[in-house]
Amino acid sequence: MDNRHVYVCCSLDVEEEGLFRGNYPIVQPSVTNLSCLCRMQPLMDLGLHATLFCAYPVLADDTAWAHVEALASRSNVEVGLHLHHWNTPPLETPCRAATNSVPSIRVDNDLLAAKLDTLVSQGRRRLGAAPTSFRMGRWDLHSCHWELLARAGICADASVRPLHEGNAKNFGPDHFLAPHTPYLVKTCVGTIFELPLTVTPLASWITATVSRLSKPARASLQKWGVLALLPVYHPLWAMKAVTELSYARGNNVISLTWHSSELMAGGNPRLPKDSDIQALVHKIGKYVEWLRNRFEVEFVTLSELDTRLRAHVPVATCASGDWSYRGKP
Repeated sequence: MDNRHVYVCCSLDVEEEGLFRGNYPIVQPSVTNLSCLCRMQPLMDLGLHATLFCAYPVLADDTAWAHVEALASRSNVEVGLHLHHWNTPPLETPCRAATNSVPSIRVDNDLLAAKLDTLVSQGRRRLGAAPTSFRMGRWDLHSCHWELLARAGICADASVRPLHEGNAKNFGPDHFLAPHTPYLVKTCVGTIFELPLTVTPLASWITATVSRLSKPARASLQKWGVLALLPVYHPLWAMKAVTELSYARGNNVISLTWHSSELMAGGNPRLPKDSDIQALVHKIGKYVEWLRNRFEVEFVTLSELDTRLRAHVPVATCASGDWSYRGKP
C-alpha cells in the first residue's frame, strides 16, 4: 500500500427496466430487477458504502422497496432520489405507455418542480424523512435545474459527468468543462455539494484542444478520448487506469456507479446471462480489493462525503455550460 488516501463513493441508479434499449416506460414500468439487488451483498461485505438513487417506480412499489430495505438493513446504505421525469407524476393526460425521447430541458420548470415534489414526498413516506442526495436520470441536469434541486431540499448531487456534452439531437447538457473533483454549487436558495463522475482524458492536452471544437466534436469525445469509471463498460485494467490517472491529476475522490437493472440478466444488453452478472460482480470485487491494496481507502455514501468535504471544497461557477448555477446566488 502506498498510504495514499482516497474516498470511494459507490452509487446505483435504482430504477425500472428497459432503459438500455431506448424505450422509456411511462405507465406501470417493471421493477422486477430489484429482486437482484441482493447481488450487491458480497460487495458490501468488502466494506463498500452505497448510495441508492431510487426512482419513483421503485419508491411507489411495495415489493421493490422491500428489496431496498433488505439491503439497507444489512449494509451501509443511503437512499437518495433519482428523477425519471417521464414516469414521475404529475403525468400528461392522456399519456403514452412509453416514449423514446426524454430530454429534460423540454420539461417546463414548474412541471419539473412538481415532479421533484412527488419524488421527495415518496422518499419521505418510505424513510420518515426526506432524502437529501440526488442524481438526475440520464445525467440530464441543466443549469436551470440547480435552483429546483435546492428548493426541493437536495444537499448533495451526483449528476455531473465531466468531459461529456449532449449533441443537438438529444438536447443533453453541457458538462464538458466541469471540475473533476467535488465542488459546491451556490444557488439563490441553498448550496449543493457536487460529486462528479470519475472521468479522465486519455491525454492531458485533450480537454483544452477539444473544448475549442464544435458541439458535435465535443460530444464525440466520450467515444474515443475519455475513460470513465463505469464498470459495466470497461475491463478491470481500464478501471485501474482511470483511477491511477485521476489520482495523479489531483483527484482523491472516486465515484463508482452502475444501475440496479445491470444486476439482472438481460437488464442491459451487454449482460444477457447470469454468468455475465456474476462476472461483473467479481470484477467490481477485484477492483475494490485492488483499491484497498493500492490506497488507504475510506468508503463513504454521498451524504457522508458531503459531511467530510463540504468545508474544504470550492464554490464553482460557470459562465456557460450546465455544471453549475448561472443565476445570481
